[in-house]
Amino acid sequence: MPTDTLPNPGTNPEKNPARSAGELIRLEQVTKRFGSNTVLDHLDFSVDAGKHVTLIGPSGSGKTTILRLLMTLLKPDEGTITVDGQQLFPASDKQVREVRKKIGMVFQQFNLFPNMTVLRNITEAPVTVLGMSKDEAVERAKGLLDMVGLADKCDAHPAQLSGGQQQRVAIARALAMRPQVLLLDEVTSALDPELVAGVLDVLRDIARSTDITMLCVTHEMNFARDISDQVLMFDSGRIIESGTPEKIFSDPELDRTREFLSAVL
Repeated sequence: MPTDTLPNPGTNPEKNPARSAGELIRLEQVTKRFGSNTVLDHLDFSVDAGKHVTLIGPSGSGKTTILRLLMTLLKPDEGTITVDGQQLFPASDKQVREVRKKIGMVFQQFNLFPNMTVLRNITEAPVTVLGMSKDEAVERAKGLLDMVGLADKCDAHPAQLSGGQQQRVAIARALAMRPQVLLLDEVTSALDPELVAGVLDVLRDIARSTDITMLCVTHEMNFARDISDQVLMFDSGRIIESGTPEKIFSDPELDRTREFLSAVL
């Protein structure tokens, strides 16, 4: 898919002089608690525009919570979150809605509308949220379905598709909103093993052929090695190690990282 059909995540550093020129996402001192359980503990990290960052670590270490905060499905107890120079938290409801338009997410579960056709699943939000014309939304949706290998499924309903096909529709639906950031939350975990490769191949193509920023939570380590510019190792709500895929997967510094990788590789 040509890169000019997806957004260019350019940034304007004048919006926030403290951030770097290429920075798109910043979390500063973000803390999230569920009761007495601190899931994120004064977390600081940033993601530059156009980069692909993968979060790895044991279940419960806070990875998915970060994505849910960026999607505004959760609110932090402390700290600030900034996207493209605009605060996501704390912020007014109006500003949150505007910033959220920059972010798309593909979930573990497909979350397609069962009563809608594949085509309408993809066109509904661009028309109602972005105000895109129906003709433009349909044209874009058909192009995205072609990209994910489902050009012949426009009139199908989700129940008529395999799990892998439904997840590819979910990817197309997220991209239809022209997000600057694509969040991927264990997108193959609900799939039968034989369907995983097809979905990961679609995501590899997106990573290689577009300039969209990607923040990915996955236990598919080979996929993480293939697409990532940076890998962050999480444990107990903190980043304990970060580096290139080559560094993290081949020569990690910490015993905890080596212990985790030995269990999943």
